[in-house]
Amino acid sequence: MDPKDFKNQDTGKTILTQNGFWVFIPNPLPPCIQWNSALVSINAEAERELSRLSALIGNFAFPQLLIPSFIRSEAVISSRIEGTKASLADLYAYEISQPSFFERTDDVHEVHNYVEALRYGLERINSLPVSLRLIRELHEKLMAGVRGGTLTPGEFRRSQNWIGSYGSTPVTATYVPPPVDEMNIALGALENFIHSEIEIPPLVRAALVHYQFEAIHPFLDGNGRVGRLLIALLLSEWGLMPNPMLNLSEYIERYRQQYYDMLLNVSQKGFWEDWIIFFLRGIRDQSRNGVDRLEALQVLRTNYETLIAANRNTKRMARVIDFLFSRPILSVKQLAVELVIPVKTAGDYIDQLVLAGVLKEITGNSRNRIYQADDIFYALK
Repeated sequence: MDPKDFKNQDTGKTILTQNGFWVFIPNPLPPCIQWNSALVSINAEAERELSRLSALIGNFAFPQLLIPSFIRSEAVISSRIEGTKASLADLYAYEISQPSFFERTDDVHEVHNYVEALRYGLERINSLPVSLRLIRELHEKLMAGVRGGTLTPGEFRRSQNWIGSYGSTPVTATYVPPPVDEMNIALGALENFIHSEIEIPPLVRAALVHYQFEAIHPFLDGNGRVGRLLIALLLSEWGLMPNPMLNLSEYIERYRQQYYDMLLNVSQKGFWEDWIIFFLRGIRDQSRNGVDRLEALQVLRTNYETLIAANRNTKRMARVIDFLFSRPILSVKQLAVELVIPVKTAGDYIDQLVLAGVLKEITGNSRNRIYQADDIFYALK
C-alpha cells in the first residue's frame, strides 16, 4: 500500500508498522459532510422510495410469506459478489436436500449460511441491538463449515489482513486496514456511532457505517457479506424497512467495480459525498425494483383466486397457493409438512397445480421430484 495514494487526512491516516508496511486507520464517524444539492436531493428520493416500498409491504395480503423468498434472493446475490456461483434454484434444491440437482455444494452451503445469518440477525435484534457482539454472532453463523470457516469464525481477527490481487502482500496490496490494536479502538468507536443520537439522516448513517465497517475489515474473511448483512439489520432496527425486502446487493453487484472504487476513494481522497450518493441511489433504485416485484406478485395472487374458488377446499388451496410465494421451488414432502397434511394429499394438490399450469416438474425424475412455480419464481428473482 502506497501512503501517497491516501491524500486526505480528514478521512484517516496512514502509519508505518514495525513490520515495514503501511496501514490505513479511519477516523471515527461522523465525517464533515458537504450537503450539496445533489446529496440532499438523492437522500429525499431514497427516503421517499423506501417509504413507498415499506407501505406497499404493509398493505400486502401476506407479507410474512414473502420474506423468506426476498432473503434468499439477497443471500444469493450478496454471496455471488464474493465469488460463489450458486443460483437461487440451487439454494431451493439444497433446502429440499437434493444435492444431485446442483454441482456447487460448497457454494450453495455459503449462500444457505447467509440466509441463516440474516434470519438469526433479524430475530436477535428484538433482544440485542446491532452491536459488536451481534456482528460476531452473525459472522459465526455465516462462516460455519464453509471456506474461511477455519479462520476464527465469530471472532475479530488477531492478525493483519489486506485487500489486493491474488498473491499480494501487505506491501503490494491496494489497501491494508488497521492493525489489531487500532482495529479494536475503531470498532469501539463504530459501535458508539451506531448507538449515538446524532442528527444525520438514517440512510446516510447507514452509508457511513457500511464504509467504516469495510475500512476496518475486522474479520479474516467474510467482511463484505457481514457488511451487507449489517445494512439490512440497521434498516430494520431503525424502523425504515422492518421486513427485509430490499435487495441492495443486486445494485452493488451491478456496479461492483464502482462500489469498490467508491469505498477506496473515501479512504484515499475523502470523497464521502460521492460514496453516499452512490449508496443512496442504490436504496432508491432497489426500492423501486422491490415495488415492481411486489406489484407483479399481487397481480399473480389475484389471478390465482379463480383457481382457489374452483377447489372444493378453498381455504386449504389458498394456503397451498400462498406457500408457493414463500417457496416457489418445492417438493411434495415440504408442502405436506407446511400444511400438516398427508403426503398423498399434498401430492394431489401438486398434481392439480401442474395441470393448471401453475407448477412444473423440473428434475425429470420419477422419484424425489421438484416442482417450480415459474411465474412466482421469476417475479421474485
